Amino acid sequence: MQKKFFFFDIDGTLTEKASRQMVPSAQMAIDRLKAAGHFVSIATGRAYYKAEPFRAAHRFDHMVCNGGHGIVIDGNLIENRPLDKEKCLAIYREALSLGYGVLVAVDDSTTVHTRDFRFYAQCGIRKEPTVYIVDENFDPAASPDIYKMYVSVPKADEERLTLRNTVGHMRFEPEYLMFQPDEKREGILRMLELVGGSPEDVVVFGDDANDLCMFDPAFTSVAMGNATDPELFRRATLIAPKNTEDGIYRICKAQGWF
Repeated sequence: MQKKFFFFDIDGTLTEKASRQMVPSAQMAIDRLKAAGHFVSIATGRAYYKAEPFRAAHRFDHMVCNGGHGIVIDGNLIENRPLDKEKCLAIYREALSLGYGVLVAVDDSTTVHTRDFRFYAQCGIRKEPTVYIVDENFDPAASPDIYKMYVSVPKADEERLTLRNTVGHMRFEPEYLMFQPDEKREGILRMLELVGGSPEDVVVFGDDANDLCMFDPAFTSVAMGNATDPELFRRATLIAPKNTEDGIYRICKAQGWF
């Protein structure tokens, strides 16, 4: 059997979105793919600190994380690059000038820094566990790195941020825009470079808009039946049943991958 290089998104692909738990049949598929000799990896937008417990718990040896900026091989973190600092600083200053609150993560952790309580006043706390450091003298320019930023601009007004497209960003909540790496495809190619794989042997699985960037024509792209963005279906090489209907297992079996 030709060795394949599989890359799986986590949320909504490997896991059921409501419970955030791994779909049991997906775990069975992962284990069988590994037993068949394939290279099996996660490909997630999650930060390393957030994705690493999932990787370890579900027996993945390899992972592309931090939206393509983080690489884990054989359980070891090889690299974890921050965002482009100067571009982030320009967005940060524009957001403040427009009156929006900004949270800045200067490392790979749950901690964010901000100058005041403006973000909280405009959209409340973030929807996931966060440690807030409020310091009126905070200046992200004095920090070596920027890993993520959160700007309290509502969806209807985000065009006011004229520099938003200079840095990868996405919106999972209507109240704020999140700036983080959006380069899963580049992360996969970097992984191939490090482990000696070829793009034509890559198979990617995804379900949401942030997975579109890894639906490259050189790869075999699998859209889950529960995908939330219709563009995934248009770009996909294959369409699997919903993940909760054993979609990953069924498509892998049907394609003869194990």
